[in-house]
Formats: sequence, C-alpha cells, structure tokens
Amino acid sequence: MSAEWQSKLDDPAKIDAAFADLGYISNDRIATAVYLAQQLRKPILVEGPPGVGKTELALATAEMLDIPLIRLQCYEGLDEAKALYEWKYGKQLLYTQVLKEKLGDVMEDAQSLPQAMAKLHSFSDIFFSHEFLEPRPLLKALQAENGAVLLIDEIDKSDYEFEAYLLEILSAYQISVPEIGVVSAKVPPIVFLTSNNTREMGDALKRRCLHLYIPFPDEKMERRIVASRVPEASESLRKQLVSFVHGLREEELKKLPAISETIDWARTLLLLNVSELDVDVVRRTINVLLKFQEDVESTDRQLYKMVRAAKDAV
Repeated sequence: MSAEWQSKLDDPAKIDAAFADLGYISNDRIATAVYLAQQLRKPILVEGPPGVGKTELALATAEMLDIPLIRLQCYEGLDEAKALYEWKYGKQLLYTQVLKEKLGDVMEDAQSLPQAMAKLHSFSDIFFSHEFLEPRPLLKALQAENGAVLLIDEIDKSDYEFEAYLLEILSAYQISVPEIGVVSAKVPPIVFLTSNNTREMGDALKRRCLHLYIPFPDEKMERRIVASRVPEASESLRKQLVSFVHGLREEELKKLPAISETIDWARTLLLLNVSELDVDVVRRTINVLLKFQEDVESTDRQLYKMVRAAKDAV
C-alpha cells in the first residue's frame, strides 16, 4: 500500500467523511470494513439485496483514492479467457510467418538434428511470453503500476468452478499462468466482490474475504442519501418520498425499489415541480420506482392509503 493510500485509509471516520464528500453516504460498518480490508490486506465480499449501493462502494473507493476501477462483470459460463488473460493469436500467427521466412537463416549453421531441434526449442517460449499476453480484468488489476480497485461484480452469477479459480488471487494477489509461471501484483489491488445472494458462496471464498452485508437503509439514512444526490429537494418532500418508498418495500413485489430509483424519483418530482405527494402524481410517476406492471397494478389499489401515510410521516 502506498503512503498516499495509507493516509486516506488510516481511520474509519476519515473514510466515512471522504465518502460523504463524494456523495456516497456510508456508515460505521461500511467505513470500518474498508479500513480493516486495507490493514489486513483482505478482499471484501459485499452482500445484500440489489440496489443498496454495493457496486457504488467500489466506485467511491476508486474515486476517493484516485486510482483506476477495473470491473469484472460475472455471468454463468465466465472463464479465464474473459476474466484473466488470453493469447494474442493474431500476433503469434504473424510471428510464425516471419519465423518461417527466416527459418533457413536460423538453421544454416546447425550441424545435426539435435542442434536444429535445440535452436527451434529456443523459440518456443517466445510464443507464450508477456509480449503475446492479452490481459483481462483480473490480470490488469495485478499489473496496475500504482494499484487499482478491482470490482468482481455479482460473483453469485458465476459458476462454482470460476469461484474456485479466484482463490489464488484473493489469498495471495497472484495468478499462475502455466506457460509463464506466477504473476504477482505490483501493488495489491483493493478487491470488492459483490453478491445479490442468488446462491450461497463457498466456504473457501468466504474465508479469504471480510464479509459486509448492506441492507436497505433506514429512512433517516436514505433521506441523507437523497439530500446528497438531490440537494434541490425540500426536506418535506424528501421525507414524504422516502416514507412512500419504504412503504413500497414492505409490499410483496417482484422487484423492490432500489436506492438509485429513489434518487431518480426525487429528480422526477423536481422536474414536474412537485412540492408534495398526491395520488395523481404518484400514479403518473410510479413507473420510475416499479419496473413490473403487476407490481404497479397491485400497488395502485393502495395508493390513497400509502400516500396519506407518507404525508403523515412529515
């Protein structure tokens, strides 16, 4: 860890304040997890429902430290060629053509078959060297000269085989490339793995990580988030819209509104010059919060009650 990083990550309170300056509203648990991850040199496995700011935590950390964010989006079937590295086959083919043209010059002083084979073997490793290696996100993070934030997003969507493949990187910040050997990090990256809990992570992966669970925020914290991202909204409107969103999250919906959708709704209401909620404006804009028609229809029957409760909360 560089001295500059150390100065920014040497106190949880300082981390919390730095996040707030960037518009990411955290809390003691989040700030302490980031602090401990750097002191212990461990990745953080960030779990929680979709839309609570797991990915945003990695983005804010990269911005705070002014280092690159390298993101690997996980999906079923993800393999090392997309995640770690692949060979530059076109460049290898071009090199082969050049070698063929020069083969006579190379072999002209070979006096025997063993000498000729020895000369050919001297070229074999060149095809599988750093010069012909195309780094993907995991290798890029290890090779970053001044460090990086590595975001392995939605790890729960990957296969168990890929999860096992990550263990060397997560424990030693290195990878083994069969043709080259071990590639170690120049500066160990700050690693965040996010999961929406669609499947259980393996024990081996969890042992290598600090665990951080981020739930939906309480109303007070979500009002702070909205105030940070949409400062033009009045305090009264913030209280009403956050209360309404929390009421929605108590319903049986296919998809609960995320924090980002609360922020989008606040901006929507400002664009419509809304100063307080009413049933009509909620009905016209609820598609910003709810993304399934059946959720919209089931909620519509309760709008009067939910809007009244949100206004009474002020």
